[in-house]
Amino acid sequence: MFGFLPNLGFQELVLILVLALIIFGPGKLPEVGRAVGKSIKEFKSATKNVKEEIDEAVNGKEKA
Repeated sequence: MFGFLPNLGFQELVLILVLALIIFGPGKLPEVGRAVGKSIKEFKSATKNVKEEIDEAVNGKEKA
């Protein structure tokens, strides 16, 4: 599921979620989740834009 955390099992995920709940509290946890989701979405968009620019540069050089 998580390529960068191959040894993370169900018990570890539950522990992380419980710690997040203790640290941030039930009121702030949805806000933190939204912020993380928004950050991931922006990162994916930025990497997509960079990939498109690289593809354009490579294809432009091939045509010339």
